[in-house]
Amino acid sequence: MWHVDGMFSSGWHGFGMIIWLLIIAVVIVLIVKALSGRGEASSTAIDILDERYAKGEISEEEYLKMKAELDK
Repeated sequence: MWHVDGMFSSGWHGFGMIIWLLIIAVVIVLIVKALSGRGEASSTAIDILDERYAKGEISEEEYLKMKAELDK
């Protein structure tokens, strides 16, 4: 068996372990973000306004006035 003892052999093994730990950490963070984002709908002001108008909560006049304010 070939075994090299020197200043690089132990350093590279440690570096490789750090790389794997970083990869595992990134994967865990991505999984947590993906799972926590489920079910949350990001609503903008225009989306909310459109929804209120569609439900009949506000009149066309109110809708147009509010939309003009938001478009500024």
